[in-house]
Amino acid sequence: MVDTLQQSQDDKTIVKNYFNATGFDRWRNIYGDGEVNKVQLDIRTGHQQTIDTVVGWLKNDENLSELSICDAGCGVGSLTIPLAQEGATVYASDISSKMVGEAAQRIKQVMTNPRNIRLGVQDLESIRGEYDTVICLDVLIHYPKEEAADMIKHLSSLAKSRLILSFAPKTFLLTILKRIGEFFPGPSKTTRAYQHREEDIINILTSNGFKIKRTGMTSTSFYYSRILEAVR
Repeated sequence: MVDTLQQSQDDKTIVKNYFNATGFDRWRNIYGDGEVNKVQLDIRTGHQQTIDTVVGWLKNDENLSELSICDAGCGVGSLTIPLAQEGATVYASDISSKMVGEAAQRIKQVMTNPRNIRLGVQDLESIRGEYDTVICLDVLIHYPKEEAADMIKHLSSLAKSRLILSFAPKTFLLTILKRIGEFFPGPSKTTRAYQHREEDIINILTSNGFKIKRTGMTSTSFYYSRILEAVR
């Protein structure tokens, strides 16, 4: 247990420091519209496809303007902004103060009076409140199974009716590709990358009172993300 708690602290510290330092500029460019290399462009495309899938699900339900939504791990606001533009009330938070600052700037650029958005600098377990829908995209890749389970449990306690997650799926092919990539360390290799078995994530959701409603998969050359929508 001590080792697990220490690893969790190490992971959180690494993630926080990375996205407040070298990782901030890199991912701000990837999630923006600046010049990037082919790999970064592929990741940008994949991430946007995941955003589009989730926004599409919520719009298709035709009640988005009535919802309160928690965007946990909001990054630069890629999901927060379109949800708020559709009329949802959004609380968005991220472990990185720089990412939240960038999100604030982007919101000001596209929304003249964003009264339906609140921003905060918090890790997932520190988020409080109750929301119709809680969404956490592309965050679990930074944390191992045990810590991901604790995070999902906490996020479940915040969600009145729905929790949407995305994660890097653990498959044989992706495991091999990940291991090959580990032989080529570089300046971008500054956070741990954890894959998760879909059945493990579903079991965690089930144990917290949810059942799967919709699923999606984003797959590009360098970006893989399984999306699960769970409802009570």
